[in-house]
Amino acid sequence: MSARNAYLVINAGSSSLKFSVFQGQGRGDLEAVINGQIQGIGTEPKFDAKDAAKRTLAEYAWPKDKPADRPELLRFLLDWLEMRLEGATLVAAGHRVVHGGTRFAAPVRITPAVLAELEGLIPLAPLHQPHNVAAIRALAEVYPELPQVACFDTAFHQTQPWQAQTFALPRELTQEGVRRYGFHGLSYEYIAQRLPQVAPELADARVVVCHLGSGASLCAMRAGKSQDTTMGFTALDGVPMGTRPGNIDPGVLIYLMREKGMDADALESLLYKRSGLLGVSGISNDMRDLLDSEAPAAAEAVELFCHGVAKQTAALAASMGGLDAVVFTAGVGEHSAPVRARVAEKLGWLGVTLDAAANRAKATRISAADSRIPVFVIPTDEERMIASHTLAALDGAALSKAA
Repeated sequence: MSARNAYLVINAGSSSLKFSVFQGQGRGDLEAVINGQIQGIGTEPKFDAKDAAKRTLAEYAWPKDKPADRPELLRFLLDWLEMRLEGATLVAAGHRVVHGGTRFAAPVRITPAVLAELEGLIPLAPLHQPHNVAAIRALAEVYPELPQVACFDTAFHQTQPWQAQTFALPRELTQEGVRRYGFHGLSYEYIAQRLPQVAPELADARVVVCHLGSGASLCAMRAGKSQDTTMGFTALDGVPMGTRPGNIDPGVLIYLMREKGMDADALESLLYKRSGLLGVSGISNDMRDLLDSEAPAAAEAVELFCHGVAKQTAALAASMGGLDAVVFTAGVGEHSAPVRARVAEKLGWLGVTLDAAANRAKATRISAADSRIPVFVIPTDEERMIASHTLAALDGAALSKAA
C-alpha cells in the first residue's frame, strides 16, 4: 500500500466492535482496504480482519481465562493496523453514534464537552449509546492524540417538517425531547448521494427508501432530504423487524404492565429481543431461515413483514404528496428477491411493477419497463459515509483554525 492517510471507522455494540479502514487524500478517492470485527467482548473475544476482496488477513482469539477489556482490544487493533497499513498514516477515527438528540445535526469532532453531551443522551438510546460512548472513551485512553469524530444516525432526519417530528403529546414533553428522531440516517444519507448517480432524473424526486435488515425502517426523501421516517423516539417503531415489533398500540404495554405484571425491564426485553420475526414465527429472526421454512408460522412472519413495508411505503408517499421512486437497501432489501417481489405486488395499485428476471438478478433497476414507479436496489455503505464525514470534519476543523 502506498503512503496515504488512513481513517478508522468504528461501529461499537454491546459485545462486538465492527471496524473498517479507508485510505485516501480526499472524499472522492476514499478506498476501503480493511474490514473486520471483534466479537465476544466481555466473554471470549475473537478478532478477524479481511481485505477489500474479503480474503482473511488475520484471526485471533484471546485466552478464555484472560478476557481482554475494550481498551486492551482497541490497543491490539491499533497495533495490528500499524503493522498492516505499511506506512499509511492513521489520521482519525470516525464512530457511528446512534443518537445525536436535537443538538447534533451534523458530524462533530469529539471533545470532552461533546462526549459529555453524548453521555447525556444515553436515556434516549440506552441499548446503543452507552456502547458508542464506551468505544470513544476506550480509544481516547489508548490513543489520546488521535482525533475522533461522531457521526449520528439521527442527524439526517433533522430536515423533517415539525409535523413529522412531533407526537400529539403535551407540549412540555415535546420540549423535553419526547419527539420523533428517526434512525438509519447514515444509510439514508448514502442512498441520497448515490441515487442521483444511478438515476439523475430523480435528483429532485419524491422517493421512499426501504432500509430492510434485522433492524428495518423506511424514509421519505424529497430532493435527497428526509421528510418523514418510520422509526420515531426509539428504534422500535415502524415496520416489524428481526426481533422488534414495529408499530404497536401503547395500550398493549399498559395491559402487559397491569395484567401480566411486566416492569420496564421485562417490556424492554420483550420489545427488543423477543418480538418481530422471531416472536411471530417462533423459529428465527433471519429472513433467509423463514423463507426456507415450510412452517405456516414462518410464512405468516414473512407476510406480516411485507405487509408492514408496503403499508408504510404508501403512508410515506401520502406524507410527501406523491411517489416517484422506491429504493431497496440493507441486508434483506439488497439480497431478498422474494421480499422485494411481495412488497412490490402489494404496491401494484400505486403503479409498481417489477421485472421478475431483473429482480432475481439483483439488477440496479428492477422495475418493469411499463412500471409507473421505478424501483431500484442500491447497496448502502454506512462505513464509507462515516469515513467521508470524518475526513470532512477534520478539514473543517483545519479551516476554522486557519481562519
